[in-house]
Amino acid sequence: MAMLGGLQPSQGCQNSADLQDLARFAVNEHNKKENALLEFVRVVKAQEQVVAGTMHHLTLEAVDAGKKKLYEAKIWVKPWMDFKQLQEFKHAGDASPSFTSSDLGVKKDEHGQGWRAVPANDPQVQDAANHAVQTLQQRSNSLFPYVLQEVVHAKAEVIDDFAKIEMLLKVKRGDKEEKLKVEVHKNSEGNLHLNQFQPDHS
Repeated sequence: MAMLGGLQPSQGCQNSADLQDLARFAVNEHNKKENALLEFVRVVKAQEQVVAGTMHHLTLEAVDAGKKKLYEAKIWVKPWMDFKQLQEFKHAGDASPSFTSSDLGVKKDEHGQGWRAVPANDPQVQDAANHAVQTLQQRSNSLFPYVLQEVVHAKAEVIDDFAKIEMLLKVKRGDKEEKLKVEVHKNSEGNLHLNQFQPDHS
């Protein structure tokens, strides 16, 4: 019997519309089954496994009676049959009340606060980078869209309940590559805001 795939990170990023839809579907199904009133907030982590179709393992944040909590959901999808079924939905702990250092892999040490290098492939960093590029795109009157090539490096600082993420991004516009230094702020609700950006000529 051929081993079916192990768990792998999902193809889309956490913010992809497909994963958001799946997470909403899971919350709605759970609400119907349990007569609950959870409100979907965001996908925290997404993995998938190839079965007959795809088993999506999502960790998601939802609000239950005013409190943010984490849930783990398994959704079985067979696209060719238009089949989608919630296999499992369970409480996985309370979501942190606000933004914490560990959200970004930023560990506080005994010297207190300060900037810390964070992995460029961290989902939070990728989200912030995508947000920065989208915001620049909205402000730009260029015919060519900004395309994010890579996050060259990133660092973050967490101050009480919001984080500052500073990144060097490699972007492309048309056939021109450029580097941009950006600073994105993320508040405790998880909202992103491009605070500043400047071309980097290093």
